[in-house]
Amino acid sequence: MQLDKEFWNQRWQNGQTGWDIGYASPAIVNYFNKIQDKDISILIPGCGNAYEAEALREKGFADITILDISDEAIARLHKKFQDHDEIKVVCENFFMHKGEYNFIIEQTFFCALDPNLRKDYAKKMNELLKPNGKLVGLMFDKKFEKAGPPFGGLREEYIPIFYPYFDFIHFEKTSDSIPQRMGNEIFIELQKK
Repeated sequence: MQLDKEFWNQRWQNGQTGWDIGYASPAIVNYFNKIQDKDISILIPGCGNAYEAEALREKGFADITILDISDEAIARLHKKFQDHDEIKVVCENFFMHKGEYNFIIEQTFFCALDPNLRKDYAKKMNELLKPNGKLVGLMFDKKFEKAGPPFGGLREEYIPIFYPYFDFIHFEKTSDSIPQRMGNEIFIELQKK
């Protein structure tokens, strides 16, 4: 299975968006509630419906870039955020993206990628972050019985993937998961080495 632009466009066209919870992840919103500097630059790759971007904009964050490979998703987002200059909408392959950010948010992007790309993901995240920048968000701490996406995994498997590029501030199970994912997610706060 090729997890390319066509694959994701088809998922959007067919309404196969099981990752979409319909609102911003509480764990991510709670984390950013503690950030005082509203001018920081934030990237949300594989953003889907970009509920997190909407929530952060409402909290006053003014430099948010959302990125998705799907033309379908991006067309919806251009319409959704057409009157909000603080949100930049980009249709692009994450691994081709250029930029520098203070924060990158992980929310159902890592689990959507072929697991063979996980080391490349960690390296690219490091490259896109400014000095002392952080990768924050949620990852599954669960193996799935059926083939992905989503692709599961366990905390212990992730550590060697991120260790070369990041210092671990927080990398533990969270109590802020949505009910249907409770006990199966870790919250990550990783700082660029």
